[in-house]
Amino acid sequence: MLSIIIPFHNEKENLSILLTQIHDVLKDQSYEIVLVDDGSTDQSSTSIKDQVDGKKVILLKMGRQMGKGKALSVGIDRSQGENIVFMDADLQDDPADINHFAKKLSEGYDLVNGIRVNRKDNAIIKLYSTLAGWFLKTFLRSPFTDINCGFKIFKKKLTRDITLYGNNFRFFPLAAFYEGFKVAEIPVNNRPRIHGKTKYGISKLFIGFIDMVSAYFLYKFAERPLHFFGSIGSIFFGIGSLIIIIVTYQRIFEGILLYRRPALQYGIFLLILGVQIIATGILGELMVYLHNKRKT
Repeated sequence: MLSIIIPFHNEKENLSILLTQIHDVLKDQSYEIVLVDDGSTDQSSTSIKDQVDGKKVILLKMGRQMGKGKALSVGIDRSQGENIVFMDADLQDDPADINHFAKKLSEGYDLVNGIRVNRKDNAIIKLYSTLAGWFLKTFLRSPFTDINCGFKIFKKKLTRDITLYGNNFRFFPLAAFYEGFKVAEIPVNNRPRIHGKTKYGISKLFIGFIDMVSAYFLYKFAERPLHFFGSIGSIFFGIGSLIIIIVTYQRIFEGILLYRRPALQYGIFLLILGVQIIATGILGELMVYLHNKRKT
């Protein structure tokens, strides 16, 4: 059984077309389509009521818009297939590529990610993807060319070790790689959006930057937070200590009065800040230790 999970928000013009295309491609195979309505306000669910049968095509509705990550998680919980496909509802993902994904997965891989060829997205999305790809390859040794491609296939067993929440679905392939699963990627056909409006704007750049910082911390320092906070705290503590040493020397040997030296306050502030950041790392290490101890 192949489970195709499609989250959507306001895609009334595209859903019926997409379902027809999927049925045509997979007509001789065992599959289910799990549609997750992420708080649509344009009657998207109503537009496909004749195509939803509760068996081959399943529709799940969320009470309000909670984001793509939550919608995907809801879809996974409802799915019954051993292999799961993520794809978007905007018709940019070509259902014909599903068979290519399945063939690659059958070669012994746990996850296969898509690489969008001749992308039809706007300049903002392309810029974000380029920056994200460079950052992840440079700092996290990412093996993926286009990690932001939402079109992918993976074995359901991955979800036992990887939790989807918030926006971390963007880095799901990277999480699988760090968990030791066998991953691969193949080129997919990226089609232009014909109906509806894109959900991504200039705010995606800022949100994407925050997501990348979060991914960097989670995949590099989740098991050793003191290395992250300790390094930053030590820098502040070192700078503060140097300032204190300099003003102390000038007071003792050069007679410069301290009340005229705002640098003294800066030095004390940096010392305290450094200690607090290091203490945060120690608390993080303690939490990791206690969490792992409870699992044993």
